[in-house]
Amino acid sequence: MKEMTIHPFERATASLHGLALGDAFGSQFFVPANGHALSGRLLPPDPWQWTDDTEMACSVYRVLADHGVVDQDALAAGFAARHDFDRGYGPATNRMLRLIREGGDWRALSSELFDGKGSWGNGAAMRVAPLGAWLAEDLAEVARQAALSARVTHTHPEAVAGAVAVAVAAATAVREPGLSPGRFLDRVGEHVPASMVREGIAEARGLLTVRDPVLAAQVLGNGRRVSAHDTVPFTLWVTARERHDFEAAMWTTAAAGGDVDTTCAIVGGIVAASGAAGRLPPEWMSRREPLPDWAGVPPYDP
Repeated sequence: MKEMTIHPFERATASLHGLALGDAFGSQFFVPANGHALSGRLLPPDPWQWTDDTEMACSVYRVLADHGVVDQDALAAGFAARHDFDRGYGPATNRMLRLIREGGDWRALSSELFDGKGSWGNGAAMRVAPLGAWLAEDLAEVARQAALSARVTHTHPEAVAGAVAVAVAAATAVREPGLSPGRFLDRVGEHVPASMVREGIAEARGLLTVRDPVLAAQVLGNGRRVSAHDTVPFTLWVTARERHDFEAAMWTTAAAGGDVDTTCAIVGGIVAASGAAGRLPPEWMSRREPLPDWAGVPPYDP
């Protein structure tokens, strides 16, 4: 493991910038006219606007900056206060955040979703990479804090497992940038609770020799069903293979289609957490919409 000389705040800032860039880049491929860009790797026209993935990740970042760990009440309040309906939230989340603003108890609202089963969506995973970068010194603590962050909106065990996997992946990218793809996935899997997400990560390891992301996504999912287990294993397959090249990671992720803004956000947040290896391309950054002032995020500094 390399010695971590970069401050947790700086690591989380880099991860958040990468997450937001991935989100904004991926969101462009919901527009059918931009589909041709994938074959020729033509950058979509700017500006690239980010979605709910980034808005919620900024709230996670803000809570970490203010408290050092996950304060669930503060996180729920932040999600609700900064909720912008036009950023692409799902209907269940829109309703829950509105009710929290009106005085509802986030614990009850989150646990009551989907007939009391809780949401197993990918929303907890899409926003959590900066947390892994922040707490990278201790993988067990990363897993614990990621679970706390997830349960504010997603209480289903699969959603929690997805958040844990992404956070641990970001922390591992910081701690051990030289790991082989297989060992990278092994390290993540060691900290993910028994779940379909963990089974998917094991499947991803077996597919590392596959070069075509479309074929990998046929097995692992691409987020089209918006569930954690349909999203996270594929993003970790990409990250394991491409985490030293941000642009390659983004194009590989987008090529599989599906929930492209979310899959690119997850991959971007993990890759950027690794520091120099995950440097963000300046031309891409110039196209991305600025982050919100309330988040207090310093400008990206490669």
